[in-house]
Amino acid sequence: MYLKSLHKLFKSIGFRLSIGYSSFFILGSVILLMAAYFFLLSTITEQDREGVKSELNELASEYDSGGMKHLNQEVEEDYQFRKKNPFFIRIEESSNRTFKIFSSHLWEEFDVALSEKFALDDTESWISLPANDEDYVLELLSKRLKDGRWLQVGISTEERQKIMGQFREIFALIMFPLILLGFSGGAILSARTLKPIRNIIQTVQSIGIGRMVARVQRTDTGDELDELGRLFNEMLDKISTLVIGMKESLDNVAHDLRTPMTRLRNVAEVALNKRDQDVNICKQALAECIEESDRILKMLNTMMDISEAESGVLTLNRKFVDMSSLVDRVMDMYQYVAEEKNIVLNLIALNELFASVDPDRLSQALANILDNAIKYSSNGGQIDIEIYQSKGDLVIQIKDTGIGILQRDLPRIWDRLFRSDQSRTQKGLGLGLSLVKAIIQAHKGHVEVNSTPGKGSTFTIFLPSIQRDAFKPTQ
Repeated sequence: MYLKSLHKLFKSIGFRLSIGYSSFFILGSVILLMAAYFFLLSTITEQDREGVKSELNELASEYDSGGMKHLNQEVEEDYQFRKKNPFFIRIEESSNRTFKIFSSHLWEEFDVALSEKFALDDTESWISLPANDEDYVLELLSKRLKDGRWLQVGISTEERQKIMGQFREIFALIMFPLILLGFSGGAILSARTLKPIRNIIQTVQSIGIGRMVARVQRTDTGDELDELGRLFNEMLDKISTLVIGMKESLDNVAHDLRTPMTRLRNVAEVALNKRDQDVNICKQALAECIEESDRILKMLNTMMDISEAESGVLTLNRKFVDMSSLVDRVMDMYQYVAEEKNIVLNLIALNELFASVDPDRLSQALANILDNAIKYSSNGGQIDIEIYQSKGDLVIQIKDTGIGILQRDLPRIWDRLFRSDQSRTQKGLGLGLSLVKAIIQAHKGHVEVNSTPGKGSTFTIFLPSIQRDAFKPTQ
């Protein structure tokens, strides 16, 4: 069990991120410290060698101008000021034999005689003499004097090595807290980075056990993971809306199917229970059964048409038609119904406007809107249908003086089987406006609605308008 948990930990993204962050931090810190180490070493070495060069030139000048006496005075003064890290100073004959070493007791740990084996020249070349039992060296630089002798000045790297040794000790001391800080920081950064992911996982787990209201807790940082949380919550909201819509649709379908199916069964049962078996009664019963069956089929066919239109597979038999004539034919179908309620139908179309549409499908959509307008308008009302062109679109506007639509219901009137409280007083399936929207979208258009309760509604259909010579009928 322990090994399984350990294996799971090693495979987790959090562990890998933590190791990645920690390794990057530790490696970066080590590289910076090493760079600082070599920079410090280079700087100290350069300072030491510049000091040797300056001292060599100054002493050579004193010797050339005042001889050995001036040189002795200058060396004594230098040793007074540089007791901690004095310069090695020696004069050699032209044959490389040592003439004099100043303060020779200070340089006993070096085998100075070895320097006599190196050939001296006028080029600036450094000579390194190792200490007898230590790991530091004596760095020497030579210069020819006017009398042919050689002046040699050097400096021990002992002080330099001590400074660098202290740096290495400090480096070793801070490595442990540096590693600890790296792993701690890596774990913290990993936890903060994966927090939105863990929130999403917890939300999904909560939804899995039935808590559909669970949402991802956002960090409000505005980064990509916070944006992911926002999008995930929006997706959950849409899914929740769809689930609620599906439940309501199923409830409505069950309710709307139950009534005709119950009537159909009752009619058939009554006909079967008649003892006299009158043919006319049986015919009447069959006629009523057919009527209820047609009602059910109409609902199912309408729902299938909506599904096909929304999925983009609805077949359109496009034709180049005059929209005024098409709308006029639809109005003729409802003229008698409108006259019964003393409702006036007006068509406003100043010019002939053509569009590539399926006349049957578009007539079906217009009929649904007009049917609702007449159904929910009171006696003596008025319905105006205006056709015009705007910004390259052909616009059909249907304005009524009916009861209007409540603001809270406006976003849902396009949903399948949705019926507002106001519409339940009238017969209907709740599919008319869903079919309207689906048909208009299948024509690459869109439909809008504005409504004021008690004053009426305005439905506006926008369809792409094309020139007649550009029309190509659907094969």
